[in-house]
Amino acid sequence: MCRKWTYLFSIVWVLALAGNLGAAQDPSLVIYYDFEGFDNNPSVLDKSGKGHDAAVVADVSGLAGAGVRNSEACQVTGEGSYLDLDGLNFPTEDIPTTAMTLAYWVKPEETGGTQTVFSALAAPHSWCHGGYIRNNQYHAHIGDIDNNYIVNAYEGTVEYGAWHHMALTWELVPGEYGGGAMYIDGELIAEYGNDFVEAPPGVEAADNWGGGARMGRDVDDSWQFNGQIDEFCLFTRALSATEVLKLMQGISSPIAFSPTPADGSILTDTWANLSWYPGDSAVSHDVYFSDNFDDVNDGTGDAFRGNQMLTYFVVGFPGYPFPEGLVPGTTYYWRIDEVNEADPNSPWRGDIWRFSIAPKTAYNPDPADGAEFVDPSVSLSWTSGFGAKLHTVYLGDNYDEVANAAGGSPQGATTYAPTNPLESEKVYYWRIDEFDGSETYKGDIWSFTTPGAVGNPVPANGAVDVKMTATLSWTASDSAASHEVYIGMDKDAVRTADTASPEYKGSTALGAESYDPGKLAWHTMYYWRVDEIDDQGNTLKGPLWSFRTADFLSVDDFEDYTDDDAAGEAIWQSWIDGFGVPENGAQAGYLVPPYAEQMIVHKGLQSMPLSYDNAPGAATYSEAALTLSYPRDWTESGVSALVVWCRGRLDNAAEPLYVSVADSSGAVVTAAHDDANAAQKGTWTKWVILLQTLADQGIDLTNVDTITLGLGTKGAMTTPGGAGTMYFDDIALY
Repeated sequence: MCRKWTYLFSIVWVLALAGNLGAAQDPSLVIYYDFEGFDNNPSVLDKSGKGHDAAVVADVSGLAGAGVRNSEACQVTGEGSYLDLDGLNFPTEDIPTTAMTLAYWVKPEETGGTQTVFSALAAPHSWCHGGYIRNNQYHAHIGDIDNNYIVNAYEGTVEYGAWHHMALTWELVPGEYGGGAMYIDGELIAEYGNDFVEAPPGVEAADNWGGGARMGRDVDDSWQFNGQIDEFCLFTRALSATEVLKLMQGISSPIAFSPTPADGSILTDTWANLSWYPGDSAVSHDVYFSDNFDDVNDGTGDAFRGNQMLTYFVVGFPGYPFPEGLVPGTTYYWRIDEVNEADPNSPWRGDIWRFSIAPKTAYNPDPADGAEFVDPSVSLSWTSGFGAKLHTVYLGDNYDEVANAAGGSPQGATTYAPTNPLESEKVYYWRIDEFDGSETYKGDIWSFTTPGAVGNPVPANGAVDVKMTATLSWTASDSAASHEVYIGMDKDAVRTADTASPEYKGSTALGAESYDPGKLAWHTMYYWRVDEIDDQGNTLKGPLWSFRTADFLSVDDFEDYTDDDAAGEAIWQSWIDGFGVPENGAQAGYLVPPYAEQMIVHKGLQSMPLSYDNAPGAATYSEAALTLSYPRDWTESGVSALVVWCRGRLDNAAEPLYVSVADSSGAVVTAAHDDANAAQKGTWTKWVILLQTLADQGIDLTNVDTITLGLGTKGAMTTPGGAGTMYFDDIALY
């Protein structure tokens, strides 16, 4: 699914939770720390509008790009480190006593002990509000003034080193135990009843934080937290399940979202009840549903199913679309356009979601198709085909024998353990035939390799958007003395090819585990394999790998740079910056390894940080230039736009952002970003530059020599500016 969420790290969205869009303020929000701009400041700003800033104690700081949406996160490290919320002076009216929601993203490090995310103690001594990591679970509590638990919940399993969203809601019900719930990653995990409480029914939470309030360390100086926290919120009301989900997703969306069935899911029924969460301004919904993607995308055929007020829609029953039932093995597509005739922007076109009905054949093999280094004592398993009662297993190291096998013994279990352990350094093929009581459905042929076999293909097996100038590489098998390489566009031809076939590309010696296929075709599926030849001349046939080339020309995705500056592979050795040039204030990459940015990335594993300094007394422009080897012809394959993904920081100076392009004659043209504040955008932004606008300035697009990224006022040397850091990624021609 391709979705363009608008992430807002400000109170603008938090105050626009379901149904409140456009409200000036949600008065129930009493604390909101998004940590944007925190850095190494002595306090964290509260953006709820209540002014409850938190003071830094010891080793707590902001970590740019580390948050859940590449935002800034709060890093707590070291014993005695925490944020002090000044509980003694926290206003009584902002302390939740009859209802609350405590929500935050957390990425803890494993310490072996209890860790405090948030803790508030009432005077004289009552643990009134808290969220913890305890016994490898999320622990949340609310207490009354007599130190009795109103809520005392332990739920979920903590995954250390990974971001997860935790939300606790609670609401007092007079004379009864309060209604509340815990959500993890937006999913309802538990609703509270008598098992969670020891306080009398209908009691209020403690009404003061006179004993202290902290994030990152308990008020009694124990239970030190180590890790990261982001998007911390406290409300004095219980958010609904929909609001918790939207809070977790951090979105203000005019389009429908969170579909059920989930996008890409597989169902085991021949009917479905489609549902969704509506966009913020929706009054009604246009529903599109079909087994034809183009019809749903274009609104053609019978895909349009009408406009309705309800947020659910049934398919696969008499009287509804596909009255005879949905078909096993078929993928269905649907779209919800949100409608509000009072809004001139209506309708808002929705994303296209899809789900499939389980096929009659087996699926979800384990080991996965193409898996490597599988233990020879492996037990195979799979998901049963739709309606299957019995399963017949075929396994061997010869593709044709497995493909043509018949007459096996059926079994009821969906697991199979080979009688004898498999051999190392081999490719194995397997197939599951399914019987539903009346028919047998021949299964797909899957493969895996055992340890010692040829493996680790680059591009990875199944990779997409591969460069057309990619070099293939692999890891040799244990017994290899040389390698035979095969590549082509026909799957079966590559699988069956021998050294007399056109798919055979020659032999390479041990130690030379790479092959340059030359320039590949645009947006094309390729298949390849590497056979290993041992020192006796025996051939060990390799597995079949595949990849698809991109439907764009990659200028630089920043993935190939390393920290090996001796080999000329550092990012600043290709992107030539202002080093030694007094008028150029740019620095491409970092001064110490890793030279490329490896946390703030658009896609992949790396991006380029570009620091700029155009402040008075420094340069008045900052830029870095890349000399191209490919692509130099910017008209190839009909490309018409240069796309640059860029991201700034909130604390950057708002310097003009520009791209300059030069051809081989030395002609230079420049395109400036139309947003004067682009350098201060704290999220990834897609910058599209039409190539015709460059050609109109007199550049030869068939022989482009360099591309330059810059900030400042080059050519206006009397105009001083400021400093900051930008990030660039995925520069390509579309």
